[in-house]
Amino acid sequence: MQIKINREVLLKPLTNVTSIVERRHTLPILSNLLLEAKNNHIQLTATDLEMQISLSIESTFSGELSTTISAKKFLDICRSLPDNVDIDMISNDSRMTVKAGKSRFNLQTLPAADYPVMTKATGTGTSINISQLAFKKLLKQVEFAMAQQDIRYYLNGLLLEVNDNKLNIVGTDGHRLSFTSTILNQSYEKTDVIIPRKTVIELIKLLDDSEEEVMIEINAGQVNFSFGDIKLISKVIDGKFPDYHRVIPVGHQNSFNVNRLGVLTSMQRASILSNEKYRGIRMVLSNNNLKLISTNTEQEEAEEELDIDYAKDGLDIGFNVTYLIDVLNNVNDETINFSFADANSSCLITVPNDENYKYVVMPMRI
Repeated sequence: MQIKINREVLLKPLTNVTSIVERRHTLPILSNLLLEAKNNHIQLTATDLEMQISLSIESTFSGELSTTISAKKFLDICRSLPDNVDIDMISNDSRMTVKAGKSRFNLQTLPAADYPVMTKATGTGTSINISQLAFKKLLKQVEFAMAQQDIRYYLNGLLLEVNDNKLNIVGTDGHRLSFTSTILNQSYEKTDVIIPRKTVIELIKLLDDSEEEVMIEINAGQVNFSFGDIKLISKVIDGKFPDYHRVIPVGHQNSFNVNRLGVLTSMQRASILSNEKYRGIRMVLSNNNLKLISTNTEQEEAEEELDIDYAKDGLDIGFNVTYLIDVLNNVNDETINFSFADANSSCLITVPNDENYKYVVMPMRI
């Protein structure tokens, strides 16, 4: 059985599926990719038992072949070969020979029948369509607020909520919360799932900046994404996501607009002398003036000053500066709005020309 394919045709799909393969796994076959060829298509599949990516590539091979080979080794071989070279894959028994030009590699294979393929859940779930570009933008607006390895496992992912004609996506780690929303082209019954962190990161990598659509199917215990030649199946996190409506404040009176890059660079400079452990920064608001002050255990101090249009109550309020820098780095708009109630309440950050985006940060004592 011999398949001939051009390196450039193979390399990107191979990179996309291999990214979820774990380096060390208790099941050796999970280090492998499932390679299936039939009907002039080659399908590559990788899984870590929580998520699965399948990708289809057109090919001239008209026979049938299914086997599994080491994902990382196969990818490293393809990466190291010259551009535009033709690759021959010859399968026999428990081996696959990969040839290109004068290079020849002999790889061990494991039976395709043993590969733990995740099957797509059947049932009457909710299915929505949204452009890849829009979905990727929504994910990037909130993914940085997800928790990492939190004991509250339901925080280690994003809430995907379909409600009426809206798709809401929320991420929180308990100290800050990021919310974004978009209008869908039809109405649906309310349904929600928590997508695991790893799935979110893979989706951001795989989605194109194009108007082509991604179909999202939400079923019990599973969510599926289909776009281009890619099909991604992911388990969901079982748990109760916090009620984000209670966290997002309404009616904060003390607010001001500020240039995003201006306040971002000021915060980055002030953060240099913040306490390395707590990363605290004081925001001191007075008439038309914002001071950013940080100190550390060596009694060093940084102070940045910005002119702003502000005539409300004076405030002195502390935050983890990393949480503020994160949102300023992940929102692309020129102007950002900060609003506060008092020195003990959360800060709400919004974008003047996007009413669907909200970011909340809890204060800290400094």
